[in-house]
Amino acid sequence: MSTKPPADDARPTPHTKAPLLRSAVLSLHGVVHGFTSREGGVSTGPLASLNLAPRPGESVDTLHENWCRVTRALRPDLAPEAVAVMHQVHGDRVVRVVGARGPFDPAGEADGAVTTELGVVLAVRTADCVPVLLAAPGGVAVAHAGWRGVVAGVVPAVVAALCDAAGAGPAQVAAAIGPHISGEAYEVGEEVVVGMRATGLPDAVFLLPRPGRRDHVDLGAAVWAQLERAGVLHIERVPGCTASDPRFYSHRRDGPETGRMAGVVARLP
Repeated sequence: MSTKPPADDARPTPHTKAPLLRSAVLSLHGVVHGFTSREGGVSTGPLASLNLAPRPGESVDTLHENWCRVTRALRPDLAPEAVAVMHQVHGDRVVRVVGARGPFDPAGEADGAVTTELGVVLAVRTADCVPVLLAAPGGVAVAHAGWRGVVAGVVPAVVAALCDAAGAGPAQVAAAIGPHISGEAYEVGEEVVVGMRATGLPDAVFLLPRPGRRDHVDLGAAVWAQLERAGVLHIERVPGCTASDPRFYSHRRDGPETGRMAGVVARLP
């Protein structure tokens, strides 16, 4: 698949924007941000309609147009070339981003990213895992947290990296937890429960199984607990269960080849 962006005449009109879900808590630092759903794009078939990651059968032109709609929803003069994505691997590595390379050239193999640069749109892509957007005076960050990322500690690692880069304290950080698979929908095996319990997470993360069903865990509650443990005081959870709400892509519901949503955040001049 070619990674060249489409010609100018193939791009959408300046008035075309994707709907974004937003968090009031991030307004504390005046950043632009949002979480996408699967609505408002031009992808077709099983990927309809705002897929934001390379998937089988998806064209680069379609992806570029979808990203145009997301960046223009942040600010009309923004383009996909301002976006910085990661190749997400369910670990705890955090990359420092000093310049955007667009949505087709990942900044590195990582599950967290931080920047202090103006005009760089950090993006985290998900389809059930927890997207986290963070802001502090002088910097922004993103995190991708599935159960492996929770066990690895990617969220506290991102908080620490943001504070170090921005010269801020954890109490100055604001964090928005985006739509993800709910605890009620997230049935897991014993290895997930054992791994997550070993991190010292509170009992509220682990839902009591009903007769005849396996354990369930609440990833959003786990991320919230880790943010609090890291010293973050301003946290908001944007509602939405990706597995039960058809407005969202879901790996659990639709399989690994489904589309991907994104959480995006940037400091702008």
